[in-house]
Amino acid sequence: LTWQEGVTPLSTFPIVALSTAAYLATVLGGRELMNRFKIPPMQVKEAFVVHNIFLSFGSLCLLLCMLEEILPIWYQHGFFFAICHTKSFTPRLEALYILNYYTKYLEWVDTLFLVIKKKPLAFLHVYHHAATALLCYSQLLGRTSTSWLVITLNLFVHVVMYAYYALTSLKIRCPWKKAVTSLQITQFILDLGVVYFASYTHWVEKYAVPLLPVMGACAAEKEHAVVSGVAILSSYLVLFVIFYKKTYSKTSA
Repeated sequence: LTWQEGVTPLSTFPIVALSTAAYLATVLGGRELMNRFKIPPMQVKEAFVVHNIFLSFGSLCLLLCMLEEILPIWYQHGFFFAICHTKSFTPRLEALYILNYYTKYLEWVDTLFLVIKKKPLAFLHVYHHAATALLCYSQLLGRTSTSWLVITLNLFVHVVMYAYYALTSLKIRCPWKKAVTSLQITQFILDLGVVYFASYTHWVEKYAVPLLPVMGACAAEKEHAVVSGVAILSSYLVLFVIFYKKTYSKTSA
């Protein structure tokens, strides 16, 4: 499984943009229809549990496969090589990145469940789901060498998060909600620490900025992949911190 623009499914920007627009139209339009025609909330507990168990288990499988591939590279060549060298974007990791990318579209079903259960649609939820598909697409297109770190952290969070959703839907008490949000924020801080460093290294090395220290180039074939990665991940951190403060400051108060 390799990434070939225009050949691999969902590998061109028009298709990604149309898919995202269809997602937004479906969830926002669906919410409007549910409210306008006074359609009662649907009981989809079994489907919701299966969906969350599948995503938690699928995330775990992808996580273990990625770690099996990247950890020997990290051990043999060091962390800088692992996050910056073109050889850290291996064919096997590329295939796993593509599978992970496709799960982002499956995760859109999360929002459909909110709509048919008539739960509130938070901006953070809808934006995060829409933007993450675009983020994964841009990083595959740009073949950014830091992809594995961002994805493995995200997969770890999703193992915990979707397990939490499955258990709570089964009425099993799990006081993890605040911890899950804290885990997500920690994930973005770690992501950005590496991504900011890699972006700095990439640009300084590429454009030969004088007087600035640099360890070497960080691989990225497309400039827009670097910019979009920094922008989207930064927006996630800001929005999740705002959400955390609004949600848990009130609770603690």
